[in-house]
Amino acid sequence: MLNILLVTFPFFALVLAGFLAARRRMLPLEAIPGLNGFVLFFALPAMLYRFGSTTPIAQLLDASVAGVYLLCALIMVGFAIVMTMNRRIRWNDASLGALVAAFPNTGFMGVPLLAALLGPQSVGPVIVLIVVDMVITSSLCVALSRLDEGEGHGAAAMLDAGKKALRGVLTNPMPWAILLGAAASAASFTLPGPVEKTVWLLADAASPVALFTIGAVLARSQMQSNHPMPLSDYVPVALMKLLLHPLLVLVVGLAAIQIGVPLDRFALTVMVLVSALPSASNVSLLAERLGADNGRIARIILVTTAAAFFTFSGAVVLMT
Repeated sequence: MLNILLVTFPFFALVLAGFLAARRRMLPLEAIPGLNGFVLFFALPAMLYRFGSTTPIAQLLDASVAGVYLLCALIMVGFAIVMTMNRRIRWNDASLGALVAAFPNTGFMGVPLLAALLGPQSVGPVIVLIVVDMVITSSLCVALSRLDEGEGHGAAAMLDAGKKALRGVLTNPMPWAILLGAAASAASFTLPGPVEKTVWLLADAASPVALFTIGAVLARSQMQSNHPMPLSDYVPVALMKLLLHPLLVLVVGLAAIQIGVPLDRFALTVMVLVSALPSASNVSLLAERLGADNGRIARIILVTTAAAFFTFSGAVVLMT
């Protein structure tokens, strides 16, 4: 357990550092979008390209990993919506809440953390899971969030939301970085020396800056959304994310292996640990853009991030 904490502690400590820096105004709130932009458009795509280009293409095209994980994501989305919808929490808030219940912080936190814990062979399955969450899970939840638009307009609203979600995927540099990395792996292509060193240098910056930025984003969300809210509005969703999601992936994965699905047990371990990660911090920005209760979403993300230091470390102990 101590060895695991020695690996996980620095990652969560950097998140805490970013949180405190923003809370104490050592980092101006106006600077946070700049940090986020650097990570999203430069450092993280470089890291994903590096991992994708150095990972065997077969690991990046594992249909068993994608299928099992997608099934669990769909179950989580449906269960979270059914359990949280009420007279106050309608489709918009319920769908974005379901997204944070099913969408781990894989890009900003999971890739470097799993690589540090399990080695570079874990990167292939992690990249597959990122694609599933970014392309399918998030698009589905965005489409469902538009069902509040009114009778007679629901289908049109969902179609419009689906188009917007697809545009969001196409303009997000991370899927393109993964695609280019996979193409480079398949073609055994390597970048020219100076270019490769530049990309690798950006990739090295991804982990610390991304983790620091997560903390800063959480602090800003908390400072801007401090209206009172009952615990029942966000704690159950946080528990779903940290406990139910990894348990569901484990059970479904083991069942899939039993019926003959060619799912590697190491890949299943990676899937469970990814599912045990806290909620994706960028959902808060999406909730704000879609007019959902961002205060609720920010609380879920904050609770899962704080508690994951213990729950995620426990999951690593059980799975390794």
